[in-house]
Amino acid sequence: MAETKKSIFTKKHNLFRELIIAARKNASISQVDLAKKLKRPQSFVSKYERGERRLDIIEFLEVVKAIGINPLKIIKELERGCENHKN
Repeated sequence: MAETKKSIFTKKHNLFRELIIAARKNASISQVDLAKKLKRPQSFVSKYERGERRLDIIEFLEVVKAIGINPLKIIKELERGCENHKN
């Protein structure tokens, strides 16, 4: 039986994390400020940015809304990046 790689350890997930981090930084929002907007501890932001936890779709939408960007922007950039990377 073939072993399946969990998505949190793939290049695609790493690209997703990089896009979210870049969006936050481009908006000049610190992890602490984002956590406050989300009414979550700073460790929540730190853990998904480091890849220790995944964001579900609801959390993703909350994060991008708090950052002030359209979720489709991240999704489109992820799709473009995934076309260039296999895995």
